[in-house]
Order: sequence, then structure tokens, then C-alpha cells
Amino acid sequence: MADASIPDKPALEGLESKWDAAWREQGTYLFDRDAAKATGRAGVYSIDTPPPTASGSLHIGHVFSFTHTDVKARYERMRGKSVFYPMGWDDNGLPTERRVQNYYGVRCDPSLPYDPDFTPPFAGDAKSLKPADQVPISRRNFIELCETLTEEDEKHFESLFRQLGLSVDWTQTYRTISDETIRTSQLAFLHNLERGEAYQALAPTLWDIDFRSAIAQAELEDREQQAAFHRVAFSRTDGEGDVLIETTRPELLAACVALVANPDDERYKPLFGTTVRTPLFDVEVPILAHPLAQQDKGSGIAMICTFGDVTDIIWWRELQLPNRTILGKDGRVMAEAPEALVTDAAKAAYAELVGKTVFSARKRIVELLDESGDLKNVSKPFSHAVKFFEKGDRPLEIVSTRQWYLRNGARDEDVRAKLIDFGRGMSWHPDFMRVRYENWTNGLTGDWLVSRQRFFGVPIPIWYALDENGERDYERVLTPDAASLPIDPTTDVPAGYTEEQRGVPGGFEAEKDIFDTWATSSLTPQLAGGWQRDDELWNLVAPYDVRPQGQDIIRTWLFSTMVRSVLEDGRAPWSDAAVSGFIVDPDRKKMSKSKGNVVTPADILSTHGTDAVRYWSASSRLGADAAFDPQNPTQVKIGRRLAIKVLNAAKFVLSFPVPEGAEVTHALDASMLTTLDGVVREATKAFEAYDHARALEVTESFFWTFCDDYLELVKERAYDQTDVGQASAALALRLALSTLLRLLAPVLAFATEEAWSWFEEGSIHRAAWPEPLQIAGDPAVLSAVSSALVGVRRAKTEAKASQKTPVSHVTIAGPADVVAAIRQAEGDLKAVGRIDEVTYGEGDELAVREIELVAQEA
Repeated sequence: MADASIPDKPALEGLESKWDAAWREQGTYLFDRDAAKATGRAGVYSIDTPPPTASGSLHIGHVFSFTHTDVKARYERMRGKSVFYPMGWDDNGLPTERRVQNYYGVRCDPSLPYDPDFTPPFAGDAKSLKPADQVPISRRNFIELCETLTEEDEKHFESLFRQLGLSVDWTQTYRTISDETIRTSQLAFLHNLERGEAYQALAPTLWDIDFRSAIAQAELEDREQQAAFHRVAFSRTDGEGDVLIETTRPELLAACVALVANPDDERYKPLFGTTVRTPLFDVEVPILAHPLAQQDKGSGIAMICTFGDVTDIIWWRELQLPNRTILGKDGRVMAEAPEALVTDAAKAAYAELVGKTVFSARKRIVELLDESGDLKNVSKPFSHAVKFFEKGDRPLEIVSTRQWYLRNGARDEDVRAKLIDFGRGMSWHPDFMRVRYENWTNGLTGDWLVSRQRFFGVPIPIWYALDENGERDYERVLTPDAASLPIDPTTDVPAGYTEEQRGVPGGFEAEKDIFDTWATSSLTPQLAGGWQRDDELWNLVAPYDVRPQGQDIIRTWLFSTMVRSVLEDGRAPWSDAAVSGFIVDPDRKKMSKSKGNVVTPADILSTHGTDAVRYWSASSRLGADAAFDPQNPTQVKIGRRLAIKVLNAAKFVLSFPVPEGAEVTHALDASMLTTLDGVVREATKAFEAYDHARALEVTESFFWTFCDDYLELVKERAYDQTDVGQASAALALRLALSTLLRLLAPVLAFATEEAWSWFEEGSIHRAAWPEPLQIAGDPAVLSAVSSALVGVRRAKTEAKASQKTPVSHVTIAGPADVVAAIRQAEGDLKAVGRIDEVTYGEGDELAVREIELVAQEA
């Protein structure tokens, strides 16, 4: 008799809350440090979990990729590993600041004093407010609101991840803005500074005029924008006519420092080394050669301005040109004209542009060029790629600013070679993602810009000594002692100084910039693993086994973490990288908040059940994009059907008691278990190779064979207590159920735990991963008898008879080996098919040749 705890009608509803509570109480997923110490690093499986940005809501893409990680974590736990599976929250950064502004209707003004009684004007959606209508508040008030909102977001995120069944150790969590995180991030930077890997430079910087902050190369994206070429005449200083250039940025004419053409361009070879004068501003500039100049673009000769685009920076640096920046950090033309503008006419023309935005300045300069006769033509508008900050709304500008950088291999061949070598020493899943990493590494044009002119983030732990005039002495950088970390230089004081010396000549001044969020997120292995805080833990988990993440952040999170690990430890931070694909909508477009096609997962999980959604996620291989249609989630429905079948099949199997001392003696039972052994081997091999989709595929395929064929074939014998084969059937069913539940447990976390609890002690997720039972059997028996049963059923259907109709005689033909296999389980075939007599014949293929049905009374 089955266990009394088995419900009359097993259901998926309620399993998530039931088992999440049990897992919490039992500590099922806690990292077992004692066990880890006993086995050493080889017995640990450590995961560098992606910390989702706490700025709003999770989307279906999080469910997709986090399930991939969780499936592997559950497998490794069942393999006997001590699984270190932490969770982090990425709190700081521009997305959080924007969310706070849009939620509370505020903006940060660092010049304002702290108001301890401040109440924000909104506590919900304030997106409709224009920036000018947002209430200005102090930096401290703004940071407090950031902390309040991110903490609320994190609670919602954890709740959803628990509903998803992530086997995270929730005692191993961190925030990228906590005191401990600030300490770790600042300490790592000080190490970089001591070794000469961190440096400060005044240089052209990609700048977002809305966020008023520098942007790193890894945060860029190209967006199509309308533009037009303006053909402008530069007069040759030798009086031999004009040189016509074509530019999409005529508003930067006052910032022109040279003209450039390709060294192989026969049209301009005679002009290299000569000079021209700029229209309107009458500044003499040289004509130079550089291979990046495109002969087939415009007139083949370009204007170099400081700075119109990234190519201008390369030309400026390599050709050693002067800097005549005219755009300020607000994106408007600065009041102070470049020194090269000396004539009254030049200064008057420049005055026409002062204070204007890029768009307005472009319009005015075109009017002035047209009036002077120097504008020769304007092309029809066309579309071209323009650099944006990936989270910004307007094109980036390039302004000269002083920033902090980390060496990332762009200009250091030794660092670049190590990044490539360590990348090749890792295992990538799928392997082609390694190529993307290498392409990014080899294509870098500048070091990693890590400073940001924002508010909610990790402070850069630096002060500057002030000279006798109260000016910063950038050669005298003041750093804190490691023991004093974490610090905020805007409130803390460097050693040897007092607060009264802040901002006065001979005193000091704080660095007000914060670290780029990736400068902190690049340290997730250290943050979670206790680097420089818990040496025992760090040595148990690092280097980590796997970095799971999305393909879109290879250039940011994966690369930056590699940089920090190479610089700090001289090694790769993980042995494997598991990279998930994108979620796309039914039109195969990537889902993203900006496109408005994101699906939030809460309703999907509640409607279809967690195991169904986990099944959909796990059905996709790493690196492969998956389509999701919330109106018709076919794969989710298939997963729900599978989870329900698991419960019902388990209930059915457990209805057959296993006699004490039972052994597998029947050929069909042995055949089924031998076939199952092959499934165990193949699924195990797939999981080891990070191919969870293949592991699920082979397991699911056999599960349906088990339910549709084997259970049907064996149930009559299993019911019959007088049959000598009953004990063999009951034992085989129980062994198969135990194995199948464990094979499916990484994916169907809740249904398998429920079914396991009906007949075993403890959690299935702490049970041992199944090993082949090695019961000798011929796998051909199950296959052959299953095919014969299908043939008998088809014959009954074609005869328009019920499957319950008795058969007086059937003739089955087939190859000799197939027929021999069927004979070994003939009794089961006759029982389920209600067959009195079976005869056999020869044939190339298995087929039911004749069937005689017992006539039924009307």
C-alpha cells in the first residue's frame, strides 16, 4: 500500500510555497563550509552569480538565464559537491539614479545642505516630470532615497527568485553599495594604484550631456541617426584655390585643427604638408596624411576637430595636434573661444554660437557659412551610426576631462596577451563566445575609464594636496591606509591633516567622483568570496568554477572581471564561462525595456507553475536565443504537462509495494533498467559539458517511453500478486522512479521534491545523482515489445475496435532478433493487449500481419 501522504489528486498548485518554506527551515541549499574544508577546493563548486540591477523589476530574461545556472548548481550538489551559490544585488550606478529620479520626482544638487526631514514629492511614477520640475535635494538625501528604493527592489527580487526555485544560499548575499563592498572595491583600487595600473589623465572623454558623466568604451552602443554632409571650402594659404571637405559636424568648425586624407590618395598627395585657412574663423591648419582617412567617403578629405568622434581622438593623438575644445559638459558651446581665434571677425562668428546646443549651433553655423559663400552644398539627409551611452537618450559628445583609468591591455601588450591567454585557457559554453571576448580585447582603443561624475556609488578613495594658491597638485595624491577603509573622502580626512584644512591653500581637497558601477561589479568574485576579509572562504571558492551571464555583457562584466583578476591574481577568475542567449519576442526581436516588449515573469509563474517555466528555460541550450510568446507559451505548457505527469506517474508506481528481498528477474524489467542506464550516462555527460538542454531531452524522451510503453506493458503483472514476476516489476518500477526523479530534479525542482517526499527521507536535491544500476538486460526487449504493442493498438484502431477488445490471435512478423526480443516479454504483451495467442513470422520490418478480435456482444 502506498504512503498515506500521497494526495488523492496530486497537483502542482501550492508546491512553490510549500517547498520553499521547507528548504528554508532545513537549510537545504546552505554552503557547507565544514564539508568543503574536509574535501578541499576539489570538492567545491563555486558560482560567480550575476548580480541583477536593483532598479525596477526582473524580466523573463532573468528567469531564463538564472534557471540555466540553477540547473547546473542542482546537478553539482547532487554529485556531492559543496555548492557555493551566492546572490548579489547591483545597487549603484546610473540606472538606480534614474529610477530614483523618476520614482520620487527629485534630482541631486550636491551644493544643497542635508535636510533630515525631507519628504519626496512622489512615491511612485514621476516619469512625466521634466528635469527642471524635479525637486533638487542634497547628495546625502539623494543617496538615502537610492538606498531605500533599492532595498525594496531587492526584497521583490528575492521573492521572485524564491518562487523560481533558485537553490541560492541566501545567507551569502551582498550589495554593491554596502560598507563591506566599498571597502573591497577601494582596497582593490589602491592595489592597482600602488602597482601603477591605475592612473589619472586629462584627455578627450566620451561624455553624456544628460547624466553629466564620462562614459567608458564598453558602455557604448550605435544608434541610427539622421545626418547630412555639408560641403565647405577651406582656402589654401598659397592662394591656389580652395580645398572642399564634407562634414556632418559643421558646428565644430571652430575646433578644427587639421585636414586629413589617406596617404595613398593621389588627389591630395601634392597637398600634404601644406596649409589651409578655416572659413569664418581664419585659422591656419595643416593638411596631413593618415591611413584611417577614407578615400571614398565624401570628398576624400576630412576635417579633424577636437572632438567630433572617436576617430578624431585617434588622429589628434597620433598626429600630435593641438586641442581646441569648444563644447562644455552641458553639451553647449563654451563662452571662452579657442586661443587660435584672433581676428575680430572670428571672435564675432564664435560669439554667435556661444551657449547654443549642438543642434542650434549647427543651424547657425550653416547660416553663417551660407552668408559667407563658403558653404558649397548640403547633401540629402541620410542615416548613419552615432555613439550613445547604452542607457542615454542623446548622442555622446567628446570633451576634455580629467579622469581615472585602469590599464586593460589597450596600450599594454603584456596585459593584453595575458587576457587572451587566460581566456583561451577557460572553457566557454558555447565555445564561439570566446571569439567575441577576443575580438573585444583586441579591438580596444583606450584604457578602462573607471571614474564617474555621479552620486550613488563607491567613492574613489583619494584626496589631493592643495598648493599655496589653493590649486590641486595632481602629483601629490593622498591615499588612506587600508585599515581605515571604507572611507568617503568628502567627509573623511587624510592622515596628517585636519578638517579645517579642507579646501584651503596648503590643505587638501577630496575627489568627488565615484567609481563606474562596473569597477565594483568586476569584483563580484571577491565580494562574494571573502577576498581580503575571509581567507579561508576565498581559498575554498576561488578561482570560481563558473561565470554564468548573458552574451550582451561579455565586453563589460566578463571582460572587466578578467582584467581585475589578471591584475590582482595573475589568473583567470573562473575555469568556465556559461553564456546564455537572448529572449526574443514572437517577431524574433530581442526583448528589452527600451523596446517595450519585455514580459514580467510573475504572472507567467503563477499561471503555469514554476516547473513549467523552468522546463521552458532549460529546453534552450546556452548561447541560443529563445522565443517567448506570452499569449501562447507552447513550451511552457509542455513543461506543465510533464510536471503533472511526474506526479501522477509517481503516485501510480508507488501503488505497487515492493516485497522484501525482491530482485529484478524479468527480461522486460531488466531491459527497461538497462536502457535507463544509458540515459543516466548520456544525461550525466551532457550536464558535465554544460548542455542541460540535452540532458533534459534524453531524460524526458525516456520518461515518456517509460510512462506510455513500459508502465502499460508491466502494469498487469505488477497488479497480479500471484504472478512470479510481480516482485520484479514492482522493484523495477521503484528503481526507475527513483532514478527518473533525480534526473529531472535539476529542472522540475518542485514536482520531483514532492514526489520524492512520498517514499524517501530528506530532500531529493541533497540525494546522490543516479549512477547506472548495471542490471544485466537486453535493451532491445523494451524497444521491440513497445513497437509490437503500438502495432497491436494500431490494428485495433484500424478495425474500429476499442483498445479493451480481446484478441484471440495475432501474428507478428519481423527480423529474427526482434522477434526473439519480443518472445522474452510475450506474457506482458499478451496481458496488456488482451491477446490469447501470438504467432510469429519473418519480415524485414516489425509488423502486425494478422489480428483476430473476439466478437463483442451487442
